Amino acid sequence: MTATRVDAEVIRRLPKAVLHDHLDGGLRPATVVELAAAAGHTLPTTDPDELAAWYFEAANSGDLVRYIATFEHTLAVMQSREGLLRVAEEYVLDLAADGVVYAEVRYAPELNTQGGLSMSEVVEAVQEGLAAGMAKAAAAGTPVRVGTLLCGMRMFDRVREAADLAVAYRDAGVVGFDIAGAEDGFPPADHLAAFEYLRGESVPFTIHAGEAHGLPSIHQALQVCGAQRIGHGVRITEDIVDGKLGRLASWVRDRRVALEMCPTSNLQTGAATSIAEHPITALKDLGFRVTLNTDNRLVSGTTMTREMSLLVEEAGWSVEDLRTVTVNALKSAFIPFDERNALIRDVVLPGYEAAL
Repeated sequence: MTATRVDAEVIRRLPKAVLHDHLDGGLRPATVVELAAAAGHTLPTTDPDELAAWYFEAANSGDLVRYIATFEHTLAVMQSREGLLRVAEEYVLDLAADGVVYAEVRYAPELNTQGGLSMSEVVEAVQEGLAAGMAKAAAAGTPVRVGTLLCGMRMFDRVREAADLAVAYRDAGVVGFDIAGAEDGFPPADHLAAFEYLRGESVPFTIHAGEAHGLPSIHQALQVCGAQRIGHGVRITEDIVDGKLGRLASWVRDRRVALEMCPTSNLQTGAATSIAEHPITALKDLGFRVTLNTDNRLVSGTTMTREMSLLVEEAGWSVEDLRTVTVNALKSAFIPFDERNALIRDVVLPGYEAAL
């Protein structure tokens, strides 16, 4: 393999792994239109192409209120068992079509209970839909393994309930936990009891940190709450001056704490200024365990193929770099060690060789 630029079709064929992708941020526009009609929910437009454009424009507006409002419409069509089954199945099939071989999907069950479902019923419906999608993908010759991360919303009071569900469904496809929502003003230690419970039950978790808030958020997520990975983490660069790492940055790098980085999403939220200058490249070169992710595929108008292509075209990444972040993701996945190794050895490395 060389550092020669490769086209999008070659990149599409490369095996991919994604650790940070929200279920409610990745629906098909046509599905949103159809489910909204059935639910009697009003959308900005009922044309799927126009709706996709509306999402991308709103997410790129620089207006946080508009960005958050985009989720109103996806969540509105995810309040029934039927809607959740369809969304979850299509989620898997869309990843398989993009060359993803391993994914962790995250969502907050409490946000899907407005139609009368309990949080447990939400989890069961999503798991059933994911299983159906994985079966169809495997039958089509594009197998993908999908694990679930249950989220608690850090600004609300049901985080411990979500943690209880992560433990209860740990043998039914749930592989870990996360807290999501507004980072600034809602520190992770507010939910320390939930994280202590998860640690006591040996359930791994990641925490959104270092995106809207800086180093204190990352420090608290790691050193107080005990997170095994960091969602985003772009602001760890504030602890690096002229290539010299501060103590927190050294801890993150030296202990191989995975950073779940989402370049396009970070541009939309103002956490980065361009793909070319996104911290993922500098952190990769400094030896951090960076991973590449989509965050919200509909909202960001993106795919893993697109994220990889942007880094190749605008940040000078090589195929070896893409392979590195893919292996990084699998090394830090919340599934057993032997299963991670098997995916790297039997799927990812041969897939890179075969694609080139």
